Amino acid sequence: MKPGIHPPYRPVVFRDKSAGFAFLTRSTMTGDKTIEWEDGNTYPVVDVEISSASHPFYTGAQRALDTAGRVERFERRYGSRGAR
Repeated sequence: MKPGIHPPYRPVVFRDKSAGFAFLTRSTMTGDKTIEWEDGNTYPVVDVEISSASHPFYTGAQRALDTAGRVERFERRYGSRGAR
């Protein structure tokens, strides 16, 4: 790598506030806030909206969709069309 053109690659804590989950990894991202980690060191923290602890693909919990309501809303908006 060329020196001086890449951002610093350092330890960063990513925190998923919705699931109460945080993990320490290395990244080029920076955060304004800092957090004291389990090892006693202070690291920058980046808050994320979703992680493997809260994503339905990883947790197996899926939301139930109201498909009947969606069909009714579609018919109200565009009208029910007969067979052509």
